[in-house]
This record gives sequence, structure tokens and C-alpha cells, in this order.
Amino acid sequence: MTPPPGAAAFLDAHGWGGAQILPVAGDASFRRYFRAVLGDQRAILMDAPPPHEDPRPFIAIAQWLVAHGFAAPEILASDLTHGLVLLEDFGDDRLREAVDAAPADELSLYMPAIDLLVRLRTQPAGPVPPYDRAVLKREAALFVEWYCPAVGIAPDLAGWDAAWEAVFDHAVPETPVTVLRDYHAENLMLVGSERSLGLLDFQDALAGHPAYDLVSLLQDARRDVDPAVEAAMLAHYRAAADAGFDAGEDFMNAYHVLGAQRNAKILGIFTRLWKRDEKPHYATMCPRVWRYLERDLAQPVMAPVATWFAANIPADRRGDPMARGA
Repeated sequence: MTPPPGAAAFLDAHGWGGAQILPVAGDASFRRYFRAVLGDQRAILMDAPPPHEDPRPFIAIAQWLVAHGFAAPEILASDLTHGLVLLEDFGDDRLREAVDAAPADELSLYMPAIDLLVRLRTQPAGPVPPYDRAVLKREAALFVEWYCPAVGIAPDLAGWDAAWEAVFDHAVPETPVTVLRDYHAENLMLVGSERSLGLLDFQDALAGHPAYDLVSLLQDARRDVDPAVEAAMLAHYRAAADAGFDAGEDFMNAYHVLGAQRNAKILGIFTRLWKRDEKPHYATMCPRVWRYLERDLAQPVMAPVATWFAANIPADRRGDPMARGA
């Protein structure tokens, strides 16, 4: 976590000369984050190095979110040539740690995150690409491309494609909304004395089905969400007094299709992060993802995909791919 070349000059050019540059975090991508500290001022320095990363989508979506009343970080300065962005600092109080510290408050802590998604659904989709069948199919394929070889399975690829084609109609809405895509407890900040929700890591947003961000939050790959909490939060979302939309059986079918799709994708991504990028701790999260996936596969709408999994992925190949390999 050494500061990127040019960071000091960038800060100096934008009124932050002499600031300390302290590491905050990296993530599964090439992006890294630092905190700039100048007296009692704080800001976050994003390092999104070209050609691996492009900060422009983050900036565009942040500005769209703020314009529509959502708390994304203010963009204080940017250098797109070098992939440097200076952001408002939302602090260190994440929803993840807040829930872990006070498990009895889990429902009350999650409710504002659900309410935010209700509000997001009322807005027309932002200036983002579509989350269509082609993208859904490409993402789901990460499972057969990375997870299956890692555990010694040569899967039925034609059957895989046919099974997902049979369910994807449920996952593509007539009226898309902005889908943030990484909407989970480690990307939701509790900001200020009121601990209002601040949004992070939304640069991959697409226009798709509103159920997707619910899946991201309630089937969180990075922390266990109890099925009772998931059910309560789904009920809260569906009963939202000001929702003004249908969240009945069709919506729940979409939720489970997108849950299975997302979890299959994550199993592929986490395996890739282990095999290709030498980040083995991601593989250790796969058993949790499998538990979510199997809950979704148990739903009637997922019968074609569940049949494929039963025929292709034995129980002893489901779990941590580092431990389940042939």
C-alpha cells in the first residue's frame, strides 16, 4: 500500500499539499484507497491506475446519485490521466462492523439499507449500460470457466446455457432501474452523528432488475446473513408503504433467479481470485456462497438450473475450491 506515483503532486495541486497519505484498503480489483490527512481535514484518495481501471464511471454515477438525493462521496478533485480521484471521506464506520458489534440490532441496522433501495427504485435508471441477458449469461459462465476446472469437473456446457436461458426471462425487467451491484454491508457507511447511509463501490452500476441489489445485500458473500433476517428484510421491502410497485410472486422469482446467478458468478470470481490473482482468502468464502446458492436453487422457479447442478456438481465438490479440488 505504497502511495501511487504522483499522489503528493496531485494533492499539492488541489490544496492538500503536505497531507499525510495513509493506507485505508484495497479491494478485489486494482483499485486502492488512501486517507489524506491535513490538520483536521480528511479526504479519501482513490488510486484507479490506467489501463486496469477507469475512474470515470465512478465519478459519473457518484454525481448522478448525489443529484437524485443519495449520499455518494463528493468528488473533490480528479486526474483521469493518472487515475487519481480525491473524494469526500465518509469515515470508518461501516455497516458490517456495526452489525457485528451489535447483533441484536441487525434488523434495525439493515432497514435503512432496504429503504434506500425502495427510493432508488422510484428513480429512472441512470446513465449506465443495460444489465441484459447477455451480461447475465456472461457473468454466470464464470462458474463453469473457473470453479468447475478448479474442482476437477468437466461440466455439460450446452446444458448449462439451456438451463439459464429457461429462467432469465424472470431477471430482465420491463422498466430497469439503477443497480449498484456491490450493495452490501462492507460498502455501506454510517456517516455522521445520525449514521445515515453513505454509498461506496458503485462504479460498475448497470440498468437492471431492482431485486439484484437486494440479493447483494441479503445474500452477502462476505458475512453470514441469517435466513430469518433475509426473510424479514424482504418482507419490509415488499410492504414498503410508499413503494408503488408490485413485489409479488414475479418479484420473488426474479430475486431467486438473480440470487442463483450472482452466487454462481461469485463462486467463479472468488476461484479466479485464488487461482489467477493469488488471493486465497476469497476461496475460503465460497462455502457461504454455496449455502446461499443452494437456498435459491431450492425454489421452484430454479428447477432447470437446479437439475443441472444435481447432474454436474456432486456434493463433495461444493465448498471451498482449495479443499474440494480433484
